[in-house]
Amino acid sequence: MSYISKRVMLSLAAAVPLLLASAPAAVLAAPATAPSVSSTSGAAAPTRQASGTSSCSHDRLRAAGSAPRLLASGLEGALGSTIGPDGALYAVEGIAGEVARIDRCSGAVSTWASGLPTRVLEGPGGAMDIAFVHGVAYVLVSLVGSDVGGDSVVGIYRVDGPTTVTPVADIGSWAIANPPAPAFFVPSGVQFALLPWRGDLLVTDGHHNRVLRVDLDGAEGANVSEVIAFDDIVPTGLERRGHTVLMAEAGPVPHLPENGKVVAFRPGGTTVREVAAGARLAVDVESGARGLYVLSQGEFTPGNPEGSPADPDTGALMRVRRDGTLTSVASGLDRPTSMEIVGRRAYVVDLDGDIWSICLRSDRHQG
Repeated sequence: MSYISKRVMLSLAAAVPLLLASAPAAVLAAPATAPSVSSTSGAAAPTRQASGTSSCSHDRLRAAGSAPRLLASGLEGALGSTIGPDGALYAVEGIAGEVARIDRCSGAVSTWASGLPTRVLEGPGGAMDIAFVHGVAYVLVSLVGSDVGGDSVVGIYRVDGPTTVTPVADIGSWAIANPPAPAFFVPSGVQFALLPWRGDLLVTDGHHNRVLRVDLDGAEGANVSEVIAFDDIVPTGLERRGHTVLMAEAGPVPHLPENGKVVAFRPGGTTVREVAAGARLAVDVESGARGLYVLSQGEFTPGNPEGSPADPDTGALMRVRRDGTLTSVASGLDRPTSMEIVGRRAYVVDLDGDIWSICLRSDRHQG
């Protein structure tokens, strides 16, 4: 999901308003129970599992139109999301260092986990994405290392309890020890999205332009490897179809529509196939019962600092046609960052901390 290309010029000496410029600057107050980051030494800590159910009849209902409906709001620095094993929507909050649980029926928001490193820069960073593997939650944390003025592990954190998380993969140290060519401005990279893959996790790095694999059974420090590397295409969201990985590409600045793509590849191979093109600043891709969908963050004004988000209210949810072109399902979205699809509904997270529910119309209404 990274909007930072290899020529990004983040200011590390002063706060630069980038991806989350409109979000509140203050971090949420600490919870009553002090959050903690546990060590990976000794016996394995118990892990937190999602419980209960969150199933909505409107996931299956047809609707005459697809106007977005506001489901929830107030998240602090919302970026990545996922559907948990209980059916609820989970979204990370980079400013707060928390994971929010959103009931898809009522829109009720609760803090499901806290204690994650908070963002260091005035822009992207902190908690970036979340995924469940065998019922256990893992959170991707980026731009919190010493190379950007932080002091936390850049990588994967396992959620062990409501206020306890454990780093299980130090991607930042691996990236510094295994730099891409040519050199990049942020040595630890800007990791953006997660995808569960055969008991492990795939990770996009939108700054270093590559996809990594984290072996969740391996020892921290020796469980990160490169799956595939790209030119300056800015890989963002990930999806799985059988043995194939689908990946969104934001494209380099100025994020022209022809560079906003969905591509397909198989881990272990070198062939990359273009599936669709035409999404301005593509940040996510998801499969649904109605087809394949791409999330466009919107139009990028030339001259804006690299790493900036798209212009407000120019984002769109788009469906991939059989010929690889795109058709709009919902437009006018305000800088969306991620989406999840359940039945005939898409749930879209945006930079303002809002979550929108969008009906996916049938193919015959979408060209």
